[in-house]
Amino acid sequence: MSNEATRYKSPSAVLEAMKHRLELQHASPRTIEAYLSWVRRFIRKSGRKHPATLGQVGVTAFLSGLATEERVSASTQNQALAALLFLYKEVLGKPLDFMDGIVHAKRPKRLPVVLSPAEVGRLLNELRDDCRLMASLLYGSGLRLMECLTLRVKDIDCDRLQLSVRRAKGQKDRVALLPQSLLEALRQQLRSVQDLHARDLARGAGFVELPDALHIKYPNAPRELRWQWVFPATRVYVDPTTEQTRRHHFHETALQRAVREAGIRAGLLKPVGCHTLRHSFATHLLESGSDIRTIQKLLGHADVRTTMIYTHVLDRGPLGVQSPLDRLNTGK
Repeated sequence: MSNEATRYKSPSAVLEAMKHRLELQHASPRTIEAYLSWVRRFIRKSGRKHPATLGQVGVTAFLSGLATEERVSASTQNQALAALLFLYKEVLGKPLDFMDGIVHAKRPKRLPVVLSPAEVGRLLNELRDDCRLMASLLYGSGLRLMECLTLRVKDIDCDRLQLSVRRAKGQKDRVALLPQSLLEALRQQLRSVQDLHARDLARGAGFVELPDALHIKYPNAPRELRWQWVFPATRVYVDPTTEQTRRHHFHETALQRAVREAGIRAGLLKPVGCHTLRHSFATHLLESGSDIRTIQKLLGHADVRTTMIYTHVLDRGPLGVQSPLDRLNTGK
């Protein structure tokens, strides 16, 4: 074993070290949870052996098994690979240089599900209160689910009609649209947040989780209004580390369930989820003549080729062309 590997004599020590390294690199809580889950699964599948004794052969067998035996998707297999690459390079000090023996899961080419403007209207009409406002932002601003739920009061700029999306995918910040039609609803939501926060402060609570180590640099920030969530949870919790009474943001599963059930009530036959609204945002902007590079920036895509997929689902048919049969029947 390398010097790094011998520091962690048990699999549990490896997992603890990996969590610490991920936190040092400011990985998101979801990434940390997913990576640790894959390493635990790898260790169990390998007979609970120490990862340092398995190396390339063990990793290749595990990843190939995911594709051939468990039939996981390509994205799932890639996430497992990323977790194990991080483990061996950053924790054990034994980088895996090549993985030629892996049987890769096939990545299907799927088109996004897109709603028409009328279908979006029917969906939103079936939602109520906070869920309707959040879903409206997903569609009107093109936000990802967690980008919407983790908005803080300071991220809303009503005067400039923009939202500041912080630490989005790839740990990148960007500016998103704030629909003018949502201004009054958002202002009312911010007033509600201010009232709720005042009540929390009055009973000795009012804390919120801050990114990185900002609570050390700015000790009072966790109780400041500007750092509070725009869409707070209804309940508070006590953080076991700090013993602070905090309020989390609205939980993602609650909004996902609300949108899915609203789609059913609206009679939509397409599979509808929160990300469907983001797909619809991009497609409808393209249909209205917006430049694809502008849409790329609004969506936060690193590569314009990711944004190009929406050109295949325009309302004029695939690739935005009209069928020759329609021209024949209309005489055009």
